Amino acid sequence: MTAIAIDDEPVALSVIQAHAAKVPFMEIKGTFTNAFEAMELLRREKIDLLFLDIKMPDISGLDFLSSLHEPPMTIFTTAYSEHAVQSFELDAIDYLLKPFSLARFLKACNKAHSLLQLKQDRPQSSSFPGYIFIKSGYEQFKVQLDEVLYLESAGNYVNFILQDKKVMSRLSMQEAMALLPVADFTRVHRSFIVANHKIDRIDRSCIYIRQAVIPIGAAFGEAVNRIAGGREEE
Repeated sequence: MTAIAIDDEPVALSVIQAHAAKVPFMEIKGTFTNAFEAMELLRREKIDLLFLDIKMPDISGLDFLSSLHEPPMTIFTTAYSEHAVQSFELDAIDYLLKPFSLARFLKACNKAHSLLQLKQDRPQSSSFPGYIFIKSGYEQFKVQLDEVLYLESAGNYVNFILQDKKVMSRLSMQEAMALLPVADFTRVHRSFIVANHKIDRIDRSCIYIRQAVIPIGAAFGEAVNRIAGGREEE
């Protein structure tokens, strides 16, 4: 798993490097005190994981992450606890409060590694079985993918909105997206994933699926354009 770290304090970067050196599946590809230099690397290379400070002089970590079109998995590393809720709204994998121990660092890395494996194991739509199993409470529900209209985030849960019912599961949006065939489902907002073939209409700001009006997030316009392009070709 490749990673970079961004923090305006060199000492904090040294701690991350020292901890990461003890994680067998982790390779630190670079450390940066300047977020904009890191952005250039992210444009050139595919990075799996980003360690990101929040309070930096030129741009906050939250604003930096929001500016990325397809951000890597992100673990925030900060001395301030008050931004935790906002960080998870941005789909952060974890939120490490400085000073953090090696054990706490490793727990966050294991969480990211598990999610990366889930994404890599995801089959393409041509080989997808046509259904997934969703854990809801103590039960596993078989969900036919052609019945899914869209998914909506609800705090620490995700609602799978089907044609005739709703199934709630304790997942992050990243984990939910990793379960789905990438060719058939698109993240269009921080809180919404849509089934491409269930869309009735798209305008500048919203997607319409039956009676549902789903907002398009500012960072997801390009992904929505790809849906529209594919529908025109059909």
